[in-house]
Amino acid sequence: MLQDLFQAIADPTRREIIDLLTRQSLPVNEVAERFDMSRPAISKHIKILNECGLVVIRKEGRQRYCRADTRKLLEVIEWAQRYRKFWDERLDSLEAALAEADNQND
Repeated sequence: MLQDLFQAIADPTRREIIDLLTRQSLPVNEVAERFDMSRPAISKHIKILNECGLVVIRKEGRQRYCRADTRKLLEVIEWAQRYRKFWDERLDSLEAALAEADNQND
């Protein structure tokens, strides 16, 4: 089952893994060494990130190398932009209404 992109990035550990892997490709063991949790726990996080397309895994000999593929994050950015526009318009309307009310009270 494909993991939901939003659920994947909701977890702070997974966001840290993405940040780490945007800088360099690393074996799973090296990723796990950088966190204060078990290797199986990190492997589960990496599996989730892989299932939603944020991490690509390639096998090289006995090693599994991971790298971030942040192109999928464009979906999140596009989604957030729609709500940013909505809230910007709402807050501008509220600011105008408060300014008008303040002017009426003067």
